[in-house]
Amino acid sequence: MSGNEIDQRRPPPLAADAPGHLRYFDFVMAAFVAIILLSNVLGAGKVAVVDLPGIGSWPFGAGILFFPISYVIGDVLTEVYGYARARRVIWAGFVAVAFMAFMSWVVVALPPAPSWGNQAAYETVFGQVPRIVLASMIAFWAGEFVNSYVLARMKLWSNGQHLWMRTIGSTIAGQGMDSLIFYPLAFLGAAGWTTDLVLTVLVTQWVLKVGWEVLLTPVTYAVVGFLKRREGIDVFDRDTDFTPFKTRL
Repeated sequence: MSGNEIDQRRPPPLAADAPGHLRYFDFVMAAFVAIILLSNVLGAGKVAVVDLPGIGSWPFGAGILFFPISYVIGDVLTEVYGYARARRVIWAGFVAVAFMAFMSWVVVALPPAPSWGNQAAYETVFGQVPRIVLASMIAFWAGEFVNSYVLARMKLWSNGQHLWMRTIGSTIAGQGMDSLIFYPLAFLGAAGWTTDLVLTVLVTQWVLKVGWEVLLTPVTYAVVGFLKRREGIDVFDRDTDFTPFKTRL
């Protein structure tokens, strides 16, 4: 094990008197959770449209503009800090989304005051279909763990070389799992959703999300390089327990 690698079995303590150690980890975790929450609150409910020359109007879910950033951050977490710490962040994001869904349900269900006339608008914005919420949470959980696992394994196979191959490869797998779970679970059999339409949207959204990862590869390189230099670590998950069902390092 080289000097800048962390033994995942015995991670160094995050002591308050060691201000230079993992000083950016909390910020990366906060960014991940924020993107997940905001994508669900602001992006999931709106269908936007763009006019493409030679193709015409093309509708798309607004959340696709920002949700893939969570996979970029997930790549950064696993690449720099290792699978074990990325796993804790994924669980933090999952719990945050679950609480957001519960809080939305409670707040929408509360009887409005007679003088407050915005209940219908509030229900439109924050009311959630339980089937879609459940599909979103399961897909997020599975997709993020597949993304992190594949990247960590590919880092071992490639001996830490070719970061672009790992980030794109892991996103293909993670976003594929996310789309494969979400769209059938959320829409298959629903009114207006034929099997062909579900499959078309599934593949289209998957390709677009992976395309975002490809476009953001230079940004991923810059962030990963910065964090590795400033944190002084480059974790290889050689002895890591890859089960997703634990939160201890």
